[in-house]
Amino acid sequence: MNKNDFAPLPPMGWNSYDYYDTTVDEARIRANADYMAAHLKKYGWEYVVVDIQWYAHGAGSMRDRYQYIPFSGLEMDEYSRLLPDPERFPSSAGGAGFQPLADYVHSLGLKFGIHIMRGIPRQAAHAHTPVKTCGAAPSAETSCISDPGAPVTAADIADPSSICGWNPDMYGVRNCAAGQAYYDSLMELYASWGVDYIKCDDICNTNIYPHNPYSARHEIEMLSRAIQRCGRPIVLSLSPGPALIEQANHYRTHANLWRITDDLWDRWSDILQMFARCELWQDHVERGCYPDCDMLPLGRIGGGFGEGQERSTNLTRDEQRTLMTLWCIFGSPLMLGAEMTKLDEWTLSLLTNRDILAMRTPDCRPHQLFRTADEAAWTAFNEKTGEQYVAVFNLSDKERTVSAGDPSLYEAAGAAVPCAADRSADEAPAITELWTGKSYPSLSAALPPHGCCAFRVSR
Repeated sequence: MNKNDFAPLPPMGWNSYDYYDTTVDEARIRANADYMAAHLKKYGWEYVVVDIQWYAHGAGSMRDRYQYIPFSGLEMDEYSRLLPDPERFPSSAGGAGFQPLADYVHSLGLKFGIHIMRGIPRQAAHAHTPVKTCGAAPSAETSCISDPGAPVTAADIADPSSICGWNPDMYGVRNCAAGQAYYDSLMELYASWGVDYIKCDDICNTNIYPHNPYSARHEIEMLSRAIQRCGRPIVLSLSPGPALIEQANHYRTHANLWRITDDLWDRWSDILQMFARCELWQDHVERGCYPDCDMLPLGRIGGGFGEGQERSTNLTRDEQRTLMTLWCIFGSPLMLGAEMTKLDEWTLSLLTNRDILAMRTPDCRPHQLFRTADEAAWTAFNEKTGEQYVAVFNLSDKERTVSAGDPSLYEAAGAAVPCAADRSADEAPAITELWTGKSYPSLSAALPPHGCCAFRVSR
């Protein structure tokens, strides 16, 4: 497993992408951080993450034609490292980078994160700008360059055959000592800014190469080593998915979380396919290592397939509860994508249900009990508290009664049998439904289309 303990619980926070796409700026980051500190921090929400293209000049200005403007200008330092665009992040001017913004987020008792793309800027490779090697020239055996005593440039370590299929900013980095030195210098810079969380993209599954979807394996390892060397605990998140189940041990050795799906949006079909993905990854949830179900497209969002147009989530309230229930009983990280300053009271209540959020602890090991085309059930037992959780889901388009009371279901799944599962109805077992707070006589419920119930059973 991952050797660090940077994420003892699945991370909870906010990411700018689902609302702002490539256009977020400093004022909006500060406003959302203020909201989180005032309304969500006490429930465990703590990360504020600046997503993609914070370094790009004019990002979002051609959204009617491009999500990512081909080969636009990028803000960069003398060592080929990207910097925040000072037009959108004015406190970064003069080489300050994200340190002033991170300091502000930290002053609120929160943590600060950034999105990065795998690799080194193409702009740097084309200009042959230097790479910081910390004074130690790479050896001839492991160098990407023919003369190990010569200054290293971005062109020496960039691999022009390794690109992202949907973003034009970067080349992959070659697997060599100079490439490692580049990643070391990146993490050195981010640590100096006070970064607590990195979401690295185009690395979990390099899906432009269907015959080699794990072509960035060495860059995951270089990132992991660089974080270990930088002197700051930085949580590492890998995107996009779907993650490769055959690489599960590699993910958990080098990262804290990894996406098990491609971008997930506010469509029932997206939520429905997560039941199969969670089943596939259920045995790989443990302290510090979390298969990631992707962001929560709740509240007011606007990015992705909506092409930047603001909208309320297309998920019904029942579908939103199903999403939150599955993510939590599975133990996924939770990253909200909404503009938080526009959250309504109902959505806020969805995000602040302490009983639902309590299922996320890695002290609970998730188990799928069953799944058909119409229904599913999951369970998780907390060995420390003795509490057991059982969730039942109606996956169909009609009202349906779903039951998880048969002890044989738990035995077949290798899960603890709830003490209430084999009780008769007149014994009044201690079963509480966590969304409503109501007591139930059994682990069975009549559910609306795409609805769920989440039960806590006291042993």
